[in-house]
Amino acid sequence: MTLLWHHEVPIGICIFSAPAASLKLRSQFFGLNNPRSAVALGALNEQLWLLQRVVLHPTYRGAGIAAAFVRRACEACPVPWIETLSAMGQINPFFEQAGFTRVGTIRKTRNSRQAAYGKRVSAETQSKNANSEPVYYVFDNRVNTG
Repeated sequence: MTLLWHHEVPIGICIFSAPAASLKLRSQFFGLNNPRSAVALGALNEQLWLLQRVVLHPTYRGAGIAAAFVRRACEACPVPWIETLSAMGQINPFFEQAGFTRVGTIRKTRNSRQAAYGKRVSAETQSKNANSEPVYYVFDNRVNTG
């Protein structure tokens, strides 16, 4: 977690977490053949974090500070790679402005939607997410982790 301060008031936060065990675009980007093997999962946990959430106080939105904040938060991470997913990536290049590389879009087929949701979520939630195709981004932080 990284906080952005304005004087003595926190105005922004970046939250990092462990990544999902497997993601098709990640496997393609890093050339992983067996991403769920014990060796791959161990390396994943040591070398990659997920930028899970970025929040900026509404007063400071549009001031041109968010991309720089996200870049600095990622550069302060002790891992060589950071990934993130953005539902707004199709229309807003925010993460690219912060230094991320756009890898691709997670395309959902009808079968993958049904398998992903199963009976764990309501029909309303399934309907709202049916057309969501988030963009997958990667931040190369190797220069800061030596």
